[in-house]
Amino acid sequence: MTASPLNDTDLQAALDGVEQAIRQVEGCDEAERRALTEELRELRDLAEKLRNERIEIVFFGEISTGKSALINALAGATLSAVDARGGWTKEVWRHGWESQSVAIAGLEGSSLVLVDTPGLNEVRGDQRADLARQAAERADVVVFVTDSDLNESEHNALAEIAGYHKPLLLVVNKADLYSPEEVEALRRSLSTQRVARLLGGAENLVFASAEPREVEHFVTTTEGSTRQEWRRPPAAINGVRERLIELLADEGKALVALNAAMYAADRSDRVAALRVRMRTKKADRVVWGYAVTKSLAVAMNPWAVADVAGGLAVDAAMVATLGRVYGFPITMTGARELVIAILKAAGWLMLGEAVVSFGSSFFKGLTFGGSTVLTALPQGAAAGYGSYLVGQAARYYFEHGASWGEAGPKRVVTQILDNTDKGAIVERLKGEIRQKMSRNRHAGR
Repeated sequence: MTASPLNDTDLQAALDGVEQAIRQVEGCDEAERRALTEELRELRDLAEKLRNERIEIVFFGEISTGKSALINALAGATLSAVDARGGWTKEVWRHGWESQSVAIAGLEGSSLVLVDTPGLNEVRGDQRADLARQAAERADVVVFVTDSDLNESEHNALAEIAGYHKPLLLVVNKADLYSPEEVEALRRSLSTQRVARLLGGAENLVFASAEPREVEHFVTTTEGSTRQEWRRPPAAINGVRERLIELLADEGKALVALNAAMYAADRSDRVAALRVRMRTKKADRVVWGYAVTKSLAVAMNPWAVADVAGGLAVDAAMVATLGRVYGFPITMTGARELVIAILKAAGWLMLGEAVVSFGSSFFKGLTFGGSTVLTALPQGAAAGYGSYLVGQAARYYFEHGASWGEAGPKRVVTQILDNTDKGAIVERLKGEIRQKMSRNRHAGR
């Protein structure tokens, strides 16, 4: 992965994109913001990362491969806990690598951070593995640590990380446990086409010994006696350090800007998708709730004309509510005009509902409301079905930015009618009316 040099303008452009994504979340309603709490936190942290020109090098791999020991060796200090039991790293830890920042041209004002992650195969570690993957997703450079040939789960994880298109370094740690012949055999095995393709080149395969095993020494004292001592050799990590510096020197701030832009775009897509899902569910409840309300209001109203007028008022209230759901506040006057526009666009397609509704209303007038029980089911179901169609059309209008687009209202309504199972909806509405009437002790009088 080779990138052209980026300057402060490119970094600012990336920051602008992240801040726009933050505003997108902050512009959501309260329920959506609660659901997007984690995304908002991540985006704010990313904005801070950009402002500080923080470059994150994430260490990734299975437990007990020596990720923490490698970080400690690179930093020249004990930063990450190392435990012989394995699986010691429970969370994502970030450590400054300040000693290297002045050694890399173009990064004098940047801060380098070494990020330790939980082991992939940690027992009961599904959540910790997710944390590790999230760290790799937002990383600028990924160091995948193993201590042997890759097993199936490691290869799958390496392939997943390679899909993020980040500079990727594969480190075989604990090389001191192998003979020179075994090291070469490992190198040949890991240099196969499938692994080399993921790494982007053989130069990104490095062997290291972050915490070499102790070696036995025999020391002769001044008195001429000999005693046995066990000493740990210094860490052999120069290959890792040099390759990391080469990657950073080649790509520098481009990593920060490019990865931030990709990360922000992904989060923006997730935010948009979540908002659509939440608003769709809320809109479904609104449309059906108002359709049932209109069915009952029209069916149970014993007075002619008033039932029809009440139905129009219900539709206008539904449209106004949908407008608020989608972030397009609309007055009741505007909502009523939109309902009328939808009904005009439907034209003869909704003539059946009008005939049933007005016919039943006329019959109520002749009988001074005495026919309410007879007309309740057909008129109420027809009115509710019409309200359902109005709601679906209004949803399309608001989902497309309070616009019918090139399709126009007539084509939209026609498509909705073609894709709607009228029989199922009418029967469901009739069931709601029957249930209401069965609970109403006055309904049969």
